[in-house]
Amino acid sequence: MKATDFHTTARLPFGELGAVHFIGLGGAGMSAIARILLARGVPVSGSDARDSAVLRQLEALGATVFVGHEAGHVGGADTVVVSTAIRPENPELQAAVAAGLNIVHRSVALSAAMEGKRLIAVGGTHGKTTTTAMATVMLQAAGREPSFAIGGDVAALGVNAAHGEGDLFVAEADESDASFLNYRPQVIVVTNVEADHLDHYGSAEAVYASFDQFVALLPSDGTLVLCLDDDGARALAERVAASGAPCRVLGYGYAADAALRIVESEFAGSGSASRIEYRGGNCTLRLQVPGEHNIRNAAAAVAVAITQGIDPATAAEGLAGFTGAARRFEAKGAAAGVRVFDDYAHHPTEVHAALTAARKVAAGHAVHVLFQPHLFSRTREFAAEFAQALQLADSAAILDIYPAREDPIPGVTSELITSRLPSGSYAPDPARAVADIVARSQPGDIVLTVGAGDVTQYGPVLVEALERASTAVQ
Repeated sequence: MKATDFHTTARLPFGELGAVHFIGLGGAGMSAIARILLARGVPVSGSDARDSAVLRQLEALGATVFVGHEAGHVGGADTVVVSTAIRPENPELQAAVAAGLNIVHRSVALSAAMEGKRLIAVGGTHGKTTTTAMATVMLQAAGREPSFAIGGDVAALGVNAAHGEGDLFVAEADESDASFLNYRPQVIVVTNVEADHLDHYGSAEAVYASFDQFVALLPSDGTLVLCLDDDGARALAERVAASGAPCRVLGYGYAADAALRIVESEFAGSGSASRIEYRGGNCTLRLQVPGEHNIRNAAAAVAVAITQGIDPATAAEGLAGFTGAARRFEAKGAAAGVRVFDDYAHHPTEVHAALTAARKVAAGHAVHVLFQPHLFSRTREFAAEFAQALQLADSAAILDIYPAREDPIPGVTSELITSRLPSGSYAPDPARAVADIVARSQPGDIVLTVGAGDVTQYGPVLVEALERASTAVQ
């Protein structure tokens, strides 16, 4: 049996979890759930292929952690938690099957951890992590003490998950394998809807249908918050209206018919100031993170505030201190007058947004990107779109594809992108790519490492290389 066989496992009540073992504990999603279960007094163990700071943090909280996967690690567990990254041959998964243990997808475990709370589920093809983080920071500032689970660390929160004293739970709802259908939300946020994860869904229509099913989980007194600037989200709103679903719909965005409308925005450095209107009133939304996409993400958080009876101006004030989520245009350092950022973008729309933000931050200087495609299937489906998005950079070096959970697909390489990109080059040697970027960078330029794989490791490498080059010139 493989991990995907447990995606639609029946819900498991919190009281029936028993001792819980995580296969792949060091991952962002898995570690978030483990933190919450530990805070709720659940015995937790887990393993990961390599040691990490995350494992040591969980160990300090009381978890039993293992480096490497062995069948004996599941001994003493009642429930074993898996994700789509876990392969059928994993010895711990095989041991759990043989022992007849509860084996659940991470979304089922998170649903159990949410028990007793009112769920605000943040979904969408892009922007989920940042929007979830913004909503959480805003609710904390408003004194609501929410529980939360986010797919990345957030500086303003210190961690990616926590069990709060309030009655709300804010969670990033992952659509990649349709596991967001295991939740029971009171409020759903949909930032956008596009075709992605076609290795799982097979077609764009199946992606759209999964969002229809997601929204159908709302109770009659629930609220759907969505971005009317996005064609996919707008189409979803229209389908909800046509279905006669009784849930409330609250649209946000720059669109003229948005109930919470972003009227105008001004950009300065890495931040912005926007005027937003709701029911005849208005307030200013000031952000320290760049890009129009982040203004929309923040507007979604303000919309969440409205669903909880919080004044928009209070919500906007709470967002003023938000400094971003890990790997979302995250500053890695600067040297020789060149600033280096890292971004998790791995879909063409996300790459376009990251580079658009970079161009504003660069303020007339050049933008250089080191991009690593994520998944063979995604590269095959969107090579032309990636090439178009990457044209926003002054130079683009494209690393080999990060395979993640996939096996290679014949004929699918990074050259599917570079062959369509006049300003880009295929870079099978990362060290050479770093050296080339350093050589072409000038004071004031921006360097951006982009992708969902291990390209993030090259941010600090670029900063060090820029420092060495600057010292050599002196």
